[in-house]
Amino acid sequence: MASRGPAPAPKDFQLRRLQKPEEFRALEELQRSIGSAEDPAPTPLLRVIQDNGGLVVGAFAEIYLAGFTAGFLGWDGQKLFHQSYQTTVRPEYQNHRLGFRLKLFQRDEMLRQGLDEVRWAFDPLSSRAAFLFVHRLGAVPDRYLAHYYGRLGSAEGEETETDRIRAVWRIAEPSVAARIETPKTDRAQDEARFAASTPILETDVDEHGLRVPSAVQEPSAESAHLEIPFDVALVREHSPANLRSWRHATRDAFRAAFDTGYLVDDFAVVSPGHERRSVYFLRRKEAATAPA
Repeated sequence: MASRGPAPAPKDFQLRRLQKPEEFRALEELQRSIGSAEDPAPTPLLRVIQDNGGLVVGAFAEIYLAGFTAGFLGWDGQKLFHQSYQTTVRPEYQNHRLGFRLKLFQRDEMLRQGLDEVRWAFDPLSSRAAFLFVHRLGAVPDRYLAHYYGRLGSAEGEETETDRIRAVWRIAEPSVAARIETPKTDRAQDEARFAASTPILETDVDEHGLRVPSAVQEPSAESAHLEIPFDVALVREHSPANLRSWRHATRDAFRAAFDTGYLVDDFAVVSPGHERRSVYFLRRKEAATAPA
């Protein structure tokens, strides 16, 4: 199942539960190929997850594994939920809305199982992940997890810091269904909200033309925004010294927001002055939950 040449151009993808041993081995290969610091989940574990209440789904372009999502049954002492372990798409397929389709497949399967909530953790500095999970799917980041996996891999510096943010996806709520069914982004509305909200994390432009954190403050207005790098890979390539600053400033900013009663309710890419910037939008809990 491993790739032996160029990835095929898909006419469409087939999404289905993995069943054959070679399909699970292809998933291991996919995890290694993306260069993640996290160790790939082995085939025996994936097989057990699949056959005991979990879900391991592959997206295939012909017989080529282009992406997957995997997760298992979770329990927090009060309710059952689906804990999504990882959703990954090969780089060459990341402009095919495949991550979105994998998460919708996951949602449908969990609703059929009688579950109403999916949870997972993702890197809060990833603009691509935040746009998909928060803006497109309607998941709500609600807990900052510093050094969640400890230090992984042999790389030096910021890359080994595994901060994550927990996302809770209440898949049966009408607001989630409405978000999924209305995929278009209202850029004018996002620009207006950005201009009217208070920054929790202030930034300046460095000598490479990239944003770098300059200050963190507690939010106090009804509406706030929290900026992250538009493209963290560019920061890693051109301003590696600033990557650690982004990590720590974002950690402090999220903690300040959650500790003072703010909720993340959206994510957007805005372009003030023709510069693309990525921001989480937040509101006070009482403002976010008050009747319209």
